[in-house]
Amino acid sequence: MQPDLFFPTRCLLLLGVFCLALPAPASAQAYPHADEPIGTIEEIYDGHLTPDMAVRTFRNIDRLFPTRTIAAGDTPRALPEALVDLSALVTYQVGDATYDLYDFLSLDNVTGLIVLKDGAVVHESYQRGNTAETRWMSMSVAKSITSTLVGAAIRDGYIDGLDDMVTDYVPALAGSAYDGVSIRDILLMASGVAWDETYTDPESDRRDLLRAQIAQRPGAAMEVMASLPRAAEPGTQHNYSTGETQVLAEIVAGATDMTLSAYLAAQIWQPYGMEADANWWLDSPDGVEIGGSGLSATLRDFARFGQFILDGGMIDGEAVLPDGWTEIAGQPQKLSTGEAIEYGYMWWPGWTEPSMADGAYAAIGIQGQNIYINPTRNVVIATHMAQPKPLGREPVDPLVVFDAIAAALD
Repeated sequence: MQPDLFFPTRCLLLLGVFCLALPAPASAQAYPHADEPIGTIEEIYDGHLTPDMAVRTFRNIDRLFPTRTIAAGDTPRALPEALVDLSALVTYQVGDATYDLYDFLSLDNVTGLIVLKDGAVVHESYQRGNTAETRWMSMSVAKSITSTLVGAAIRDGYIDGLDDMVTDYVPALAGSAYDGVSIRDILLMASGVAWDETYTDPESDRRDLLRAQIAQRPGAAMEVMASLPRAAEPGTQHNYSTGETQVLAEIVAGATDMTLSAYLAAQIWQPYGMEADANWWLDSPDGVEIGGSGLSATLRDFARFGQFILDGGMIDGEAVLPDGWTEIAGQPQKLSTGEAIEYGYMWWPGWTEPSMADGAYAAIGIQGQNIYINPTRNVVIATHMAQPKPLGREPVDPLVVFDAIAAALD
């Protein structure tokens, strides 16, 4: 697998604040959005993009950093159609007001929505110039994909189990606060290592990690993680940390001796029949994938990934993940203290009454990216959105809408 390492916009990383949108190379010209002007990575995290610029940037994130290609196979998995007019079926409450599907598409700035019921497409729509060919940023949806690769590595025997120590696979963290931290602790974001996830704070740990990514220097990301102090005993406190997912990416790479892109392509992307190549940001040229964000793929392929999880991690009767992995990964977990947390193996358990009753869960990324899985109603929903700020700008809780859609399809 040859990595795709070009910089189509010739990003000028001086101080990490400026990208010059030059024409993309000829190899990228077939992509319908390749020549659009885009913003910078810091403007994304600061929430300083105009609506049109946000859309152009989010569908061209492979122009912000070097990427590696996740190659699709030659035979896409069919997505049969069983179209349903959801506009006539879906209503939901926000406070005392009743809303419909059109309100959700408009208020939450949805640029792509696909709904699968029993594996068939019942709804698919695109806005803001997006099409079925558009690759869109995943942001933290990538966390759920990275955690799934841990399951595959356990199934393949590269990792003995969740009790293995982080430093067995990431020697760069030996002697740091990650000593004594297990892979299970990382999956639960309960390493006990201090972390501030505030996206918009230039002084936060999250922005330190982003600066390491901007620097594109091999080993810089793990230097950030190795410098962090301990805040609690491993396994005793849950603290949401994108840094933990970068550690997880290093674990997968160290265990398999493969790039995450190649391993994902070989284990899931090609065997399951994704229809388009995807791209994944790297921490440095020819380096390690950014485990917590930066995977860009089409809406249909994100939905296929959700269907793969809904299918129990099976492909044509063959298990890719350990027995029971998908039943556990999206459900609330417990810390070593016995305390329950509303977090799975880097998946979010449902928090609304209908989603909790159905055992539904989701991969969620900032600015409105989602893969919702409802095993009770056999529904998968994927969205691309372009909200103006990383968090706190969803007038309508997407999970409320997803629950309403799933119920309407009964």
